[in-house]
Amino acid sequence: MSTGRGPDVRLRDLTLEDVPALDVLEKQLFGPGAWSRQGLADEIVGPGRWYVGAELGGRLVGYAGLWFDGQDAQVMTVGTAQAHQGRGVGRLLLDALVERARTLGAEVLLLEVRVDNEPALRLYAAAGFEQLGRRRGYYQPENVDAWTMRLPLQQADA
Repeated sequence: MSTGRGPDVRLRDLTLEDVPALDVLEKQLFGPGAWSRQGLADEIVGPGRWYVGAELGGRLVGYAGLWFDGQDAQVMTVGTAQAHQGRGVGRLLLDALVERARTLGAEVLLLEVRVDNEPALRLYAAAGFEQLGRRRGYYQPENVDAWTMRLPLQQADA
């Protein structure tokens, strides 16, 4: 699958075998706030979870996760290796989450994003997400606020 802005990127479901590579990428992106290796493993196989990875040349360069509770879906994470940011990988991953949420019949797709994460805010705004409100001190240990955002998925009956 091509992002249209560079080499072909292939999306595929993540499995427990991906946890070591995912752990490296998670630590690069989120530093002290990164999930532990065990936390990643638990999350990938958790009930109602779906995780997708973006591969380039057989190497994991991005990943994203979705949680569905039977009504609403929530973006758990979208992460792209720094060397591949700005090349459309994040949008490709987000589009896969939106499509999966629609396929599951979710009414809305929700997410929380750091208020200071400008690239992510631009990504979500370009995909049609609207800001709902601000959560104070949501991200720990940095105590950074988060915007809550939503994307309606189902059309109201006419």
